Amino acid sequence: MNAEVKWIDGFTFLGQSQSGHSVVMDGNGGEKAPSPMELVLMAAGGCSSVDVVDGLKSANQAVLGCVAKLSSDRRETAPKLFTHINIHFEVSGDNLDPKVVERVTADSLQKYCSVCLMLGEGIEMTHSWEVIA
Repeated sequence: MNAEVKWIDGFTFLGQSQSGHSVVMDGNGGEKAPSPMELVLMAAGGCSSVDVVDGLKSANQAVLGCVAKLSSDRRETAPKLFTHINIHFEVSGDNLDPKVVERVTADSLQKYCSVCLMLGEGIEMTHSWEVIA
C-alpha cells in the first residue's frame, strides 16, 4: 500500500491514496479540514464498523444500521499521542441477538480491525455497544 501527502498552503495538506482517492488534512487543529489525528480516530471507527457489519451479516443478523461513536484521550504534551480510545457501537436491525452483537464488536477490536489492533499496541482500546430499537 502506498500514499502521498502534498503540502498545499499553510498547514493544509492533500493526501492521495494508491486507490486514487484524496482527502484534505489540516495540521492547524482541524480549522479547514480534519486533522491527521482526527483521521486516525475516524479510521479506527471505519475499520471496526466494517468488521461489525460484516460479522453481523455473516451471523445471519438483519442489521440495518451501525454508528460508531469514538471518544479519546490524548497526552497533554507533544507528542500528543492517544492514550485511550473507546468505540461505542449503536447497532440497529430486526431482532438482533445481543450476544452476537457483543461477540462481533469485541472480535473487531481484539481480532480483526487492523487499525484498532495497530493502535492497541500503544494505547488502551475499549468498546461498548447497544442495540437501538
